[in-house]
Amino acid sequence: MRVLGVDPGLTRCGVGIVDGTGGGGRPTMVHVGVVRTPPTDEVAVRLLAVAEHVEQLMDSYRPDRVALERMFNRHNVSTIMGTAQAAGVVAVAAARRGIPVAWHTPTEVKAAVSGNGAADKAQVTMMVTRLLRLDTAPKPADAADALALAICHLWRAPMASRLASAVAAAKAGRR
Repeated sequence: MRVLGVDPGLTRCGVGIVDGTGGGGRPTMVHVGVVRTPPTDEVAVRLLAVAEHVEQLMDSYRPDRVALERMFNRHNVSTIMGTAQAAGVVAVAAARRGIPVAWHTPTEVKAAVSGNGAADKAQVTMMVTRLLRLDTAPKPADAADALALAICHLWRAPMASRLASAVAAAKAGRR
């Protein structure tokens, strides 16, 4: 499975693509980068830049899934608005291409790659570097976070699929 992980943001939007199998298999990095937009540009122009970059990646690398960070309570409303808007344009780009989108919380991602849902950015970056057997750590942290999202999805997808099947079977049995 090929997963495009996106750590959404307007100033820096991390993007990372990994190949691998579920169940804890060793993932391989395909691509990593960061989309940067100037804070002085209009929000619509910045969102367009994020969308165009992510669409180009989707068309070039053809991921099977997109993994996005699920928003959670943040104190800075302007930051969460930009993050949510960037996530929205990525989700729309994926939907237009028929690519399923999975949403993962930061705690889920940290736990998946480090074993600790409260890991700091340095720990996540170190584990991503180890798991992907990279010579150097992905920088900035947004790039490492995007790779972590993709790895998290690779490893959690089989469990989520089994759970969905069990729920569907239980519902069918009640009818």
